[in-house]
Amino acid sequence: MPDSTDQAIPDAPAEPAPTVAGLFAGIGGLELGLHRAGFNTAALCEIWEPAREVLTAHFPGIPISEDVRTLPHLPAVDVVTAGFPCTDLSQAGRTAGIHGAQSGLVNQLFRLLADTEPRWVVIENIRNMLVLDQGQAMTYLIGQLEQLGYQWAYRLVDSRFTGVPQRRQRVIMVASKQADPRGVLFADDAKEPAEDWFADDVFGFYWTEGLRGLGWARDALPTLKGGSTIGIPSPPALWVRDAPIGRAIVTPGIRAGELLQGFPEGWTLPAAAHGRRNGTRWKLIGNAVTVGVAEWLGGRLLEPGTFDLNRSMALPPGHPRWPLAAWGKQGERWQVEISMWPLRRPYQHLLDVVDLDEATPLSRRASEGFFSRMEQSSLRFDDGFRIAMKEHVRAMQAQPPGL
Repeated sequence: MPDSTDQAIPDAPAEPAPTVAGLFAGIGGLELGLHRAGFNTAALCEIWEPAREVLTAHFPGIPISEDVRTLPHLPAVDVVTAGFPCTDLSQAGRTAGIHGAQSGLVNQLFRLLADTEPRWVVIENIRNMLVLDQGQAMTYLIGQLEQLGYQWAYRLVDSRFTGVPQRRQRVIMVASKQADPRGVLFADDAKEPAEDWFADDVFGFYWTEGLRGLGWARDALPTLKGGSTIGIPSPPALWVRDAPIGRAIVTPGIRAGELLQGFPEGWTLPAAAHGRRNGTRWKLIGNAVTVGVAEWLGGRLLEPGTFDLNRSMALPPGHPRWPLAAWGKQGERWQVEISMWPLRRPYQHLLDVVDLDEATPLSRRASEGFFSRMEQSSLRFDDGFRIAMKEHVRAMQAQPPGL
């Protein structure tokens, strides 16, 4: 594995580049992607020590504040990013809502924006905030932005459009007082490809579920998460259809997890001392923004495209949920008919990213728990997968204790 210090952000170009301040920076997925598009990071803020160690290693010389609540002001920058905590918005979390102890920290963004005017504000979070509590999170975010005089747009995007085999759907919101965010988010639409775009020899799923959900994904893993419904920061599993019994149900290694999020191999290595059995590193990866998504976004922030107004339809007052894409200003609300795939980058098939020699067979305990939930569930499962899962459980039970 390469030494993580070899992967530091390069020196700034000779000509001044637009600048970024990253709040809730995590391990720098947004900032790394924007850097690749031509931006320079000027300041970062992140409270979790393992994440700060990753940032320190890869963004040398950039000031890193520890707590957004005590940050007095933002530097004068072109872009402010805020991938604020999803803990209270997630189905795997507490679903306390936008005013919960963690997700409610987004109010610090609006406090800081009151004293500065970046050209762009970028907010990122999970799909569930469109519907949780009848979309109260989106209503709050939009209301706060409009009070500050911003026009806004948002779009749900699937990370697979960047070429990574991870079906990760995230809301990207862009706001500005000086420019039109619609040309950033809505200029590109490649549409989701047909099923035959994906290989049919490997499928991803959540081994922590199985009773009411599965996260089933063809030639991809479902969303990498910082936790799960049973509180475990760990990767999903994959079923390799033609693999031998005992190797057909496996979980990927950390290296694959970093690549699935678009990071260079070894990106989270500076945090290795903080996690037993890589749990901390998986949590960092699961909480991150896919780098390729931020790179596409950065390109459009630099050069917005053309937005087709014919894609818009006015949202009536009191609409029950937020659509997958919308824009607005000063109380106006417009839905946009557009896919989750802005582009179609060359696709990396899952078995080209996950090295099966590095993958770990799903443990006996995890396999037995998942199979038990399968047997109780009313969900429909692929017959081949059900057989493979049953054979895998038997193979794990046949192993000597401790293996």
